[in-house]
Amino acid sequence: MKHLITPALWLSLTISSLVSAAPETGSLETVAELPIRPGNVSVTTQGRIFATVHPLDTPSGLQLIEVDRKTGDYKAWPSKDLQKTAAATSAQFDSLLGITQDKAGHLWTVDMGLELGQTRIWGFIIDNGKLYKQLVLPEKLAPRGSFIQDLVVDSTAGWIYLADIANPGLLAVRIRDGHTVRFSGHTSLQAQADAVMKVDGQVTLFNGKAAQVAVNPLSLSADGETLYYGAMNGTHWYQLSTEALQTGKADRIAATVKLVGNKPVSDGATTSAQGQHYFTNLNQNAIDLLDRKNQLKTLVSSPLLDWPDSVQFGESGWLYISVNQLHKAKAFNGQAETAQVPYRIMRVWTGEDGVRR
Repeated sequence: MKHLITPALWLSLTISSLVSAAPETGSLETVAELPIRPGNVSVTTQGRIFATVHPLDTPSGLQLIEVDRKTGDYKAWPSKDLQKTAAATSAQFDSLLGITQDKAGHLWTVDMGLELGQTRIWGFIIDNGKLYKQLVLPEKLAPRGSFIQDLVVDSTAGWIYLADIANPGLLAVRIRDGHTVRFSGHTSLQAQADAVMKVDGQVTLFNGKAAQVAVNPLSLSADGETLYYGAMNGTHWYQLSTEALQTGKADRIAATVKLVGNKPVSDGATTSAQGQHYFTNLNQNAIDLLDRKNQLKTLVSSPLLDWPDSVQFGESGWLYISVNQLHKAKAFNGQAETAQVPYRIMRVWTGEDGVRR
């Protein structure tokens, strides 16, 4: 007797095959090992890997790179000409850190300007590497000494949102003309004294004192209407209205602030299109998940997650992590650099997609 494969049976077998081929949720793997310290990482839905080079790394003449996932090699991106090799100039990168993408095919990175004293946002067309936009933040709202390092972009609405940990605050920048507003002074932006950073079991220092880092990780809701944020030294994850933030009116913004749930002491965070929140857990060498029931749990933990700095979705289902042993940098431990290469770019399977607007 011949067994005919009906369309319904074929569909069932195909779905079964796809399900069985999917990795287990929480599966962790190394994508690349690097001799230089990555800052934040951003990966396209097609798998191209971009990373900033952390300003606290030993100077390498590189601030923005693309990593070849097949060979592990890396190159200056979009060109060598933009990389700072000597004193900073307005024509080159200064101190890059935050990096992200929008759904329109642009790669965005924030330049903290630690040498020039000027915060800039660079936007590039991913397909050809051409400069799409450069925005210079006004000195009044981003003065010398600012440390504006994390950003999320909503190209649909035409706004970029950033966090400043030096003068704790959130900024909104209109892409069209660079119009900028700031929200500061709110308790949700401050570090929590009881949220102690203890990486590798020891209290983590910064410039000789116990680290107390204010608002830092940011993420955006799928509809772009909500900005999520929290302090690095904090165990609370907050939200506010992006529409209110765009007005720059403190009272109106504060009226929309709400507590979402708990989070770990974390350097990076992101939100899936399905509304779940992912955090780097510095104290536990882990990635944590705040699910839709507001339950905080560990997604994956590993000794290899030695200061997981940033998290960001790449290809469907995969969450990418930059791992850079930042607590072993001289600025943190007050001694010589003690990190051991390689630094890593890793990824963990979540089965979810990221927010791209």
